[in-house]
Amino acid sequence: MTRRWRGLPRSLAVRVTLLCGLVVAWTASMLGMYYFFSARNAITAHADEQLLARAERFRTLVADARTLDELRTRAMLLEDLLGTASDVLVLRRAGGEALMEINPDRVGEPVGLAPVAVGASLAASQVRDQQLPGQPRMHWVAGLASSGQDGAAIEVLAGHPLVSEMQMIGAARHQALRGTLMAIGFATLLVWLVLRHGLRPLRRIAEQAAQIHPSRLTIRLPAQGAPQELEEMVAVFNAMLDRLAAGYERLSQSSAELAHEIRTPVGALIGQTQVALNRPREPAEYQQLLESNLEELNRLRLIVDNILFLAQADHASLQIERGALDLGDELARIAEYFEGPADEAGLRFEVAAAGEARVNAPLCRRAVHNLVVNALRYSRPGTTIRLQGLRQGSTAVIAVENQGEPLAPEQLARLFDRFYRADASQARPAGASGLGLAIVKAIMALHGGEALASSTPDGTIRFELRFPSDA
Repeated sequence: MTRRWRGLPRSLAVRVTLLCGLVVAWTASMLGMYYFFSARNAITAHADEQLLARAERFRTLVADARTLDELRTRAMLLEDLLGTASDVLVLRRAGGEALMEINPDRVGEPVGLAPVAVGASLAASQVRDQQLPGQPRMHWVAGLASSGQDGAAIEVLAGHPLVSEMQMIGAARHQALRGTLMAIGFATLLVWLVLRHGLRPLRRIAEQAAQIHPSRLTIRLPAQGAPQELEEMVAVFNAMLDRLAAGYERLSQSSAELAHEIRTPVGALIGQTQVALNRPREPAEYQQLLESNLEELNRLRLIVDNILFLAQADHASLQIERGALDLGDELARIAEYFEGPADEAGLRFEVAAAGEARVNAPLCRRAVHNLVVNALRYSRPGTTIRLQGLRQGSTAVIAVENQGEPLAPEQLARLFDRFYRADASQARPAGASGLGLAIVKAIMALHGGEALASSTPDGTIRFELRFPSDA
């Protein structure tokens, strides 16, 4: 697990649910805060509108009074105009003499609140918010009015305690909090249920994959009905299963064929030794037995050496050294080396080669040797084995061509398989391990090239070793 996810549950559903829960929590919190602040602003704005309206009515009553004494007689009317029993109204002369004061809770008046001039309208921006220790939160507004016939300036100071409003704001806060928590819980549960349902295809794929084992490698994950996001994974997994099945099949077949190939010389060794031990033998007979056993042991060693080489060649990290190789000189030396066996088989060589190839010389030489040995074994007597070397663009090509029995396409496709015999009814020739062409293919894979085989109806068999431009 990467450091980023360390500490989180390993369950994909739980991880996604937690992440979605965080997103939902953030979103719901933002919405809850928006609701709360909107409600708070609406409540305080409504209270301020009522306060401003009452203050304007007070200013109108003051302006309508003919004398200050008449204004004092309207105290009951002014009390009736107050919004609540705790509202505050103070009328005072511009110089500071109080004419009337209605302040049942004896709250402290604001300091430094400048009244609005006579004739100017009161606005929400002129409302002052005040919170004194031990007292309710208050909103204040002040304005001047011209009273009576003498036109004296009277200051009207109106205040409203935000007691009920604060209760409403507290209720809105609790509602926003409860709504946010409920939204987070419901959304998280919904995400979990949706994920559980959405991950059903993944669980079905896991159940199908659990049924795959060495004896049932034909099972494939169902691509039909899989979510689009899983289609690529299913396709890649099935392709991997195809490769594993093919490799397992080749391994099983190679193991069976290897056991068969080893059983023959081992059986010969045991049989010859048992026969020799049945009765005393002459020294010459024992020598003949040892020579025969040595021949079988050499065959076993050849098989083991070839198997070890193929195991090393199959290792993807194996690196080889390359150098320039003159194709003409190399193929001429190979033809000369096999000239004796060719004469005994009634065959002859024809070499036509020019140019160079960048290859690992020992490995290239071994591959060509194996092709020539194969040609010597399966050529018709009196025919020619042709060795060719040329360049086709940036590719170096070495070809070995001989005349033999025509091969069917399905036989050509398996020529480079380990222990494959085109004619299974015939015994393998003496000295053959059944791995020569498989080694050729492995050597070409190490070079990043390819080994090809073709056959014509008249029995012309052609093997090509194609070395890429960097070879």
